[in-house]
Amino acid sequence: MSKLEVLTPQNSQLIFIDHQPQMAFGVQSIDRQTLKNNTVGLAKAARIFDIPTTITTVETESFSGHTYPELLDVFPETPLLERTSMNSWDDQKVRDALAKGAAEGRKKIVVSGLWTEVCNLTFALSALNDTDYEIYMVADASGGTTAEAHKYAMDRMVQAGVVPVTWQQVLLEWQRDWARKDTYDATIALVQEHSGAYGMGVDYAYTMVHKAPGRSSHGGETMAPVPA
Repeated sequence: MSKLEVLTPQNSQLIFIDHQPQMAFGVQSIDRQTLKNNTVGLAKAARIFDIPTTITTVETESFSGHTYPELLDVFPETPLLERTSMNSWDDQKVRDALAKGAAEGRKKIVVSGLWTEVCNLTFALSALNDTDYEIYMVADASGGTTAEAHKYAMDRMVQAGVVPVTWQQVLLEWQRDWARKDTYDATIALVQEHSGAYGMGVDYAYTMVHKAPGRSSHGGETMAPVPA
């Protein structure tokens, strides 16, 4: 599999690493509410496209606290893989979950986690070293303890072959073609809810260009999107 091949719903799987409050408290590289918005947006994207998703936690009761409820709401039946190691790759449960997806041809692993310089970095380097997986690090759905910590961890991972992406980039690669009507409405609704200025642009196009009565009233009818 080549990194020149775009992400698709068939070749991808997703892992969320330690989106827990104590970990988020330490994040200084991105506004924490923006981080949560992006993380939940990515989760909802995975739900739309039926992307197999793994959720890991670390020291839930003794330090980190429970996973964001907004994330759990998206995946109410997904087991939480608790561990003690800072590196998720050290945990056999995590490796087994990812291997299941890889056996189906899903060797592009999309990663969102805390902290970039510890949990994300060690997972990515270990997975690349031990397997033929490709790692796609969602930079704006991950956070580090400082801006520098996040940046240099991302730089180090890129040097090792990790592909840096953003959550909206992942969403739109999975959608790819606005003619894919089975996921069109859900994708547009997600953009409106979580994509900031882009979502506002969609709202504008609906109401001002296509003369829809308003976001709460268009009932999911299909209209041409604002070009990505």
